[in-house]
Amino acid sequence: MMKSVLWIVIFCFLLGPCHSYGQDDMPDGKAQRDYYVQTLVHIADPVLDALSKNELKKRMPLEAKYPDTRRDFMHLEAFGRLLAGMAPWLELGPDDTEEGKLRKKYIDLSLRGIHNATDPKSRDFMNFTEGKQPLVDAAFLAQALLRAPHQLWDNLTEGTKENVLNALRSTRGITPGYNNWILFSGIIEAALQQFDRSGDLMRIDYGVRQMLAWYKGDGIYGDGPEFHWDYYNSFVIQPMLLEILQVLKDNDLDPENNYDLVLKRASRYAAVQERLISPEGTYPLLGRSIPYRFGAFQLLSKAAHLQFLPANVTPQQVRYALYTVIKKQIEAPGTFDKDGWLQIGFYGHQPELAENYICTGSLYLCSQAFLVLGLPSSDIFWTGENVDWTSKSVYKGKYAPIDKALRNK
Repeated sequence: MMKSVLWIVIFCFLLGPCHSYGQDDMPDGKAQRDYYVQTLVHIADPVLDALSKNELKKRMPLEAKYPDTRRDFMHLEAFGRLLAGMAPWLELGPDDTEEGKLRKKYIDLSLRGIHNATDPKSRDFMNFTEGKQPLVDAAFLAQALLRAPHQLWDNLTEGTKENVLNALRSTRGITPGYNNWILFSGIIEAALQQFDRSGDLMRIDYGVRQMLAWYKGDGIYGDGPEFHWDYYNSFVIQPMLLEILQVLKDNDLDPENNYDLVLKRASRYAAVQERLISPEGTYPLLGRSIPYRFGAFQLLSKAAHLQFLPANVTPQQVRYALYTVIKKQIEAPGTFDKDGWLQIGFYGHQPELAENYICTGSLYLCSQAFLVLGLPSSDIFWTGENVDWTSKSVYKGKYAPIDKALRNK
C-alpha cells in the first residue's frame, strides 16, 4: 500500500499541489505528457522488471474469480497487452533528454522480456499453445512488434527473432471464436507476413472480410453477427483491423483499398468516443471487460497518434480528456496492490466486476490508452493549449458542434 501511496505523491509533485484544477491552473501539455509517461512506467515496472530477470512466474500475483483456470495464461496476457500499449512510445527511440533516457531503459527491459518470454529454455517461457487464451495475447505481442518494428524487432538477436516467429506460428493450432477473435489470428499472420513473409494470407483475408461483413453502420462493427454494447470496438476490433490492413497496404495486398474505408469509420468512432467522456472525466460503465479501465479509449488514442481525428475534434481536446480520465482512475485507492501490480476494478479495487476470463494479466490492456505517447513532445498534441473536450465545453454553455452520423457504406 505504501508503494501506491508513494506514486500518488510523485504524481502530485510532478503536477503541483493535488486539488481540483480549474481551466486556468490545469497543467499544461508538457506537464500532462510527464504524467502520462510516469503513469505508464508505473504500470509497467512490476511486469518488465520481473520478466527481464526471468522472475515473472515467480513474482506475479494472481487475482481472478476462478484462479486455477487463469494461472497458465496470465503472464502472456500481462506482457503482450502492456507492450502493445507501450510500443509507440518506445518506437521514438532513445535520445539525450530525460525522457529519451527513460525510453532506453524500457526498450532494454522489453527486449530482455521478449527474449525470456519466447525462449523455450527460459524459466519465464510463456504459454503459446495450451488452451485458447494464448491466441489472444500472442496477438497483442504481434501488435506490439508491428507498432515498434525498429526498437522491438530490429534490435532483437537473430535467435530471439526466430523464437518469436516460432511462438507466433505455434498459435495456429488454436481455432478462433466466431467474433473479434478472428482478428487475433489475422494480426498474428500479419506480423509473420511483415517480418518474414510467412503469413497465411487466407487467414488474414478471412478475418478482414468477415469483420467488414459485420459492420453495423455509423462507425461501429458487430462483435460477430450480433451487436454488443461494450468497448470491444476500441479494445480490439478497430485498432487491430486497421493494423492488419496497414500491413496489407504496405505490401500491395489491399487492392480493394479497404484501409481507407476502415480509417473513415474509425474516425467516426473516435468522434463518438470523445463525446462519451463526461465533463468530469468519467465515462459509462457499460458492457463486459470493464476492468480494462481506460483501455476503453484505445481507438481515440490511436486516432490522435495516427492523426485521423475527425475535423471537429482537436488533438488538445483529446490530450486533456484522456489525461483527466486516466488521472481519475489511476489515482483511485486500490488500483494497485502493495507491490504495484494492478488489481481488478474500474475505480479502485472492485473484484466483483471480473468476468470469468478476467485475471491480473488481463488488466494490462489499460496501457493501450497511452498510444498518444508515440507523438513526439514537439507535436501540437503536447504543445497546444488546453482545449475543453466536447461535453466539458457544452456544459459550460460554450460552442456545441452538431453531431452527424456516418452515412456511407
